[in-house]
Amino acid sequence: MAMYELLPKFNTDQVSDFPISQISSSAAIIPSEFLGEALFAGGSFWGLEASFGRVDGVIKTATGYCGGTLRKPSFKEVCEEKTGHTEAVKVIYDKRKVSFRSLCDFFWEFHDCTNKDYLNFGLSTHHRSAIFYSKEEERKQAQESRIRRQMKLNKRIVTKALPFNSDFYMAENQHKKYYLQINYRLCESLNLRSTEQFVESNIACKLNGILAMDARSSIDKLTTFLQTNEMMAEETKLVCKEIIQVLQRDEDGNAQVL
Repeated sequence: MAMYELLPKFNTDQVSDFPISQISSSAAIIPSEFLGEALFAGGSFWGLEASFGRVDGVIKTATGYCGGTLRKPSFKEVCEEKTGHTEAVKVIYDKRKVSFRSLCDFFWEFHDCTNKDYLNFGLSTHHRSAIFYSKEEERKQAQESRIRRQMKLNKRIVTKALPFNSDFYMAENQHKKYYLQINYRLCESLNLRSTEQFVESNIACKLNGILAMDARSSIDKLTTFLQTNEMMAEETKLVCKEIIQVLQRDEDGNAQVL
């Protein structure tokens, strides 16, 4: 499957900070005091990034690796389980619209937090379920969220609340906003040529989330997205409408088969 080709790669030495003061022009300029940062791990980062991208108030997302000791690990090295890293997603959000507590509550819906395979992190898998915190208040909120979720389940949650005390390294380009990248024409219409532009774009964040959904949900969300983002480039609007038409035809065809 063809992927959209991004140009210059981030300087990985600088990426671990993922500066929250630089917001793409596609999103409103938000004062830094209203921006929050959160980090989650929950299986594959493709789906987790897309899920958080759909949350109202999330400004941008990034896939990467955290928790290990090797500097600038590759996906291959992380998968070999020799670096101590896990796939993770960093989320930048508007604290006026969504809280860290709410993001933790959403997190349970985005992956299977009772999957016992995560207990084998570092042994037979590089995947784990974790909420990373940078201050004591976040640790408390993560634990409280976990307790609320556990009360609704009959299986034990294996998610850990861990201090974020290591670097976060951006994943390779092919792992960034995966569901958007495989829609080549839509990526091209956004005119986001560099890796930095792609990661920083609020529109790319939202579209990636929408395109990861099932056909009916994608149609509904994409239709609403077009109605509420009138400032998008005409080419982008046109490609979105074509995607809706294709999804609708596929859904109609499946309905006829059934």
